Amino acid sequence: MNFVVYSIQLFFAALLHLSAVKVRTVQFTGFEMMGGEMIPFMEVYKKSACKTREMLVDIIQEYPDEIEHTYIPSCVVLMRCAGCCNDEALECVPTETRNVTMEVLRVKQRVSQHNFQLSFTEHTKCECRYVSKAEIKCIFKKYHCEPCSERRKRLYVQDPLTCKCSCKFTQLQCKSRQLELNERTCRFVYELSPRATCIFLSSHFPFYSVYAW
Repeated sequence: MNFVVYSIQLFFAALLHLSAVKVRTVQFTGFEMMGGEMIPFMEVYKKSACKTREMLVDIIQEYPDEIEHTYIPSCVVLMRCAGCCNDEALECVPTETRNVTMEVLRVKQRVSQHNFQLSFTEHTKCECRYVSKAEIKCIFKKYHCEPCSERRKRLYVQDPLTCKCSCKFTQLQCKSRQLELNERTCRFVYELSPRATCIFLSSHFPFYSVYAW
């Protein structure tokens, strides 16, 4: 009797195993049919790590004062540090560098063109290091600004770095209408009649409200 029970249990266990294998096979086959590829975690981790990589760098970015010249090609391939760090307070930075000289074509419109040598900095070693306290404070402010406390919040804009709220309108916007801006209240005041105020609901469609003082 025990042998029969054991045989039945073994049969159902084998059946469940075959079903599971079949399901996995169907899922994998479907994934392949969609043209997908599963990349293992360690490979993903290694590819995203902080290290030197080939990067395209604009020449004008390295030589911003050379605006009167055009370079061909306009960008060059350099080894630069890039990648992810395991902590938001860390940044992928170079610890060792070297200079490399490259020959490009420098063109001055309607004047001349000739081969020219430019020196660039390449990164040879990288590390994840802590960002300076000043930079952390700047980042913290950027993402943790309290909303403007002014009564008419829609009339103010906020600087993400300093968290300062200021009136979105300027004196130039009201001069053509013979108005003057009160920056404290973010209201436009008639120059001809200081007893009346003009409230701008938008920079294009003002709505005038006259109040008696």
